[in-house]
Amino acid sequence: MHKAALDMLADAGVEAVICPDTAPETVARLAAGVDAVITRDAGFGAAAMRAAGPSLRVVVAHGAGHDAIDKAAATELGILVCNTPGANARSVMELTLGLAIAAARKIPAADRAERGGEAGFRARAVTAELSGKTALVVGWGHIGQGVGRMLHDAFGMEILVHSPRARDTGGFEPVATLADGLSRADLITLHTPMRPETEGLIGAAALAACKPGAILVNTARAGLVDEAALARALASGRIGAAALDVYGPGAPQGPLGRFEQVIFTPHLGGSTPEAMIRVGQGSVAHVLDALSGKRPATAQNDPKGWNR
Repeated sequence: MHKAALDMLADAGVEAVICPDTAPETVARLAAGVDAVITRDAGFGAAAMRAAGPSLRVVVAHGAGHDAIDKAAATELGILVCNTPGANARSVMELTLGLAIAAARKIPAADRAERGGEAGFRARAVTAELSGKTALVVGWGHIGQGVGRMLHDAFGMEILVHSPRARDTGGFEPVATLADGLSRADLITLHTPMRPETEGLIGAAALAACKPGAILVNTARAGLVDEAALARALASGRIGAAALDVYGPGAPQGPLGRFEQVIFTPHLGGSTPEAMIRVGQGSVAHVLDALSGKRPATAQNDPKGWNR
């Protein structure tokens, strides 16, 4: 939590209890008796909600993702769940753009070669321009829309959109199926939430449908990509490069880490100071609204009797 957000709580007369780690016993101990919870990456489960007791009225996700919050348990216990979408969108968009360029031009591998005194990298490495190519944007929320416009405006890329829930794709071409888009895309960028239907979305079948040599960028959720299948697709050349800001535990030390054309970043997407201020203050605003009896517009559930 940024200091600006903590100051906002203090100014409203709300005491902030900072959880020093995500161990279940620590969370349960510190949750006891709280009125609200703001959770960033760790989520908030049923056991923690029950440990908090009847005073807990709202759990707010510090960001857009809320899949790690047990919404079914919250609804049963009369707890409202909210998220804070859009506040960190610009930072994630910019990182996505940077990762796409870095993957296309193999910038991290080139840097490692130069630092290691390795000669001949420029001669052996095949890099590519993005200009005039085709990008598939999977998910058309705040971030997906922004990335699509950036790629179009900066590089003149043709933008394809796969987002079954999107009613308006801003003049860009919607594709009927994911496979249709994958078969045409030079760049695939993921911006869809984790839902049961999107888990493992980029698996063996999807990767087999990709245009040979395509670049994959994931700044959304680790569970969208089957990492074992991705490693096989990289080995075969079906995927030319991948840039991952989210991934499973140990992925950089596993099979994917053996490919020089794979880039790992430690979930940097929404971690700029500018984004942290916006998301922190937005999260606090939802807490203050909920504690004063107002239902935040980003509520993700409808617990019976919440407005007591």
